[in-house]
Parts: sequence; C-alpha cells; structure tokens
Amino acid sequence: MSSNSINPPVVVGTDGSATATEAVRWAALDAARHGAPLHIVYAIGAPMDFGPGLAFDQFDYDAYRNAGAAAVAAATETARAAAEPVHPLDITTVVAEAPPIPVLCDRSKDARLLVVGTRGLGAFRRGLLGSVSTSVARHAHCPVAVIPEEPAPSSRRPVVVGVDGSPSSELALDIAFDEASRRRVTLITVLTWSEFNRYIPRHDMQKEAEELLAENVAGYGEKYPDVQVLRMVAEARPAQRLLEAAAQAQLIVVGSHGRGGFAGMTLGSVSQAVLHGADCPVIIARSAG
Repeated sequence: MSSNSINPPVVVGTDGSATATEAVRWAALDAARHGAPLHIVYAIGAPMDFGPGLAFDQFDYDAYRNAGAAAVAAATETARAAAEPVHPLDITTVVAEAPPIPVLCDRSKDARLLVVGTRGLGAFRRGLLGSVSTSVARHAHCPVAVIPEEPAPSSRRPVVVGVDGSPSSELALDIAFDEASRRRVTLITVLTWSEFNRYIPRHDMQKEAEELLAENVAGYGEKYPDVQVLRMVAEARPAQRLLEAAAQAQLIVVGSHGRGGFAGMTLGSVSQAVLHGADCPVIIARSAG
C-alpha cells in the first residue's frame, strides 16, 4: 500500500474476545495520535480442538469466515469510536484463512506497530500471555504492543522505559519519548546495575550507571522539549525495578534484547518478565533486523 511508505500503519489482531477489543481500542488511539492508518486483522487459521472421528476437512470454514467478518465489523466500530476524539481513522480490515502468528508477523513487515491482546479465544489459556502474543513479541518485524484485558486508566500517568545502553534500548528510548510527547506525560527512564562479576566499589558502579543513562538520554531534550524526564538508577533486578516504576504508569517500553555488563533486556528474561508481570500495556521495541 502506498501509504505505508509515508506513514506505516498500525496493525492490530482481533478474534472477537474482550482482550482483543481492548487491543483494538488501544491501537486505534495510537494510530490516531500518529495520524496513521489502522489495519484490523482476523486470522481464521486451523481449529486446534480435534475430537474423536473429526477430520480436518469436516470443519465449516464458511462459519469461521462469517465469524471473522462479524469480528472485524465490531472492531471497526470500536476503533472509530475510540479514535474520534483525537483524529479520524483510515481503517482497512482483513479476514485471512491462515494461522494468526504467520499472518501477523508477515503484516508487521510494513507496519510501524503491531498490537495484540494478552490472550484470546483459544481452547486453552496459557497463563496471562497467549501463544499469539508471545510469538509475535519474539518474531515480529516491528515494535509490538501487548495490551491487557483491563488496562488501567491512562490519563496523566507516565510512560516508563528500560535503558541499558544497547541498540535495542536506543530504539526503546525513541519509541518512549515519542509516546510520552504525544500523550503529554512524564517519561521515567530506568537503568539498573549489578555487582555480579564486577569488582569495583558500589558507589563507582552507581556513578558509572548514572553516566551511562545521561549519555543515552542526551539529545532527546532538543527533539522533545515538552517531555519531562525522571531518571531512576539503582542496584536492582531490571524487571523488578521496571515493574515497580510502572505500577502507576500507562505504558512500559523495553528492548527486545540487551547487553551484558549492565543488566540487559533480553526477550525471554527481562522483557518476558515485564510482559507477564505488567498491569499496563507493554511495547517491545523490535526492528526489521
């Protein structure tokens, strides 16, 4: 689509569940803030609940297509209502006859952001995060936002971002500053350190960490003079400190992977812990690389 080269779309997956409805509402607001188009995707996939004597080709795909059409129609109404106070939306809907994970990951190649709920209508709910949200957070080609079923009211709550000096956390900072500016809220930057395998005084490690954070946020003040920045540097486990900082936040942004030395934010450890522990939306900063 030609608009992608100018302003890439926000892509959101839906399955008609309550969690997906919240994801659509959040995605619509984010798209409206950026003046971006919104693509709503429903992926039929293959049913996973096979009973005795039930063959794959016995499923009524017309019923699934009809359910998909109903789901994207309802999602479109939700999106327009959510975005109306901010900016009118250009909405495209897709009902794809393929599994959701490859469909969403493929759509993420041309997206500025991929949005999913924490869990959907699967036969088995795999804890807080479903298989779709977990997989796209690992494999998408753009940043991924994971939205809980009941996100806390946002209003004036801050945005929180994890920093560790890695290229991934640089992307997280880019996203976090942009989101904080568009939402007109404070940005809390969090960097943690550990004495593990390091043999210098604690006060030196604290000073080193403070200098690293200062270096990482330098220059953003000129681009985002409207964003008030609070810096948090402490000896702590990164996921725990991020979740503590985000207890009253409207959004957490973390890198998809980090670096050694200072506690890195590797998906599967820190980022995964934040995804599972956060009560607010989480953006995993991913790039096409």
